[in-house]
Amino acid sequence: VQLQASGGGLVQAGGSLRLSCASSLRPFSEYSFAWFRQAPGKERTFVAAISWRGVDVYYGDSVKGRFTISRDNAKNTVYLQMNSLKPEDTAVYRCAASDRGATHSADWYEHWGQGTLVTVSS
Repeated sequence: VQLQASGGGLVQAGGSLRLSCASSLRPFSEYSFAWFRQAPGKERTFVAAISWRGVDVYYGDSVKGRFTISRDNAKNTVYLQMNSLKPEDTAVYRCAASDRGATHSADWYEHWGQGTLVTVSS
């Protein structure tokens, strides 16, 4: 498994969760990463992305100011800190990786993890 997401679970609205994406892709530092999510019956949407150096970060409009993407190259892991969670954040969250840079487009990413479920109760 090249990308393994974890950290999902059940949380009340207003709460926080931190997702992790452990990557076996090497060299880790040369990959850009992103998080996407898909709610039941809905299309996949972009959540956040971070460039290979961590300098450039991008967020979907619905999560700006609440979510933070980061990376730890020493641990080969990307994180998604999710604060002020809302019921509409409920979805399966998947991490993705590309050696071509960061973007909001899912088609750009060659590598995908299986996802972790986040459920936010009202």
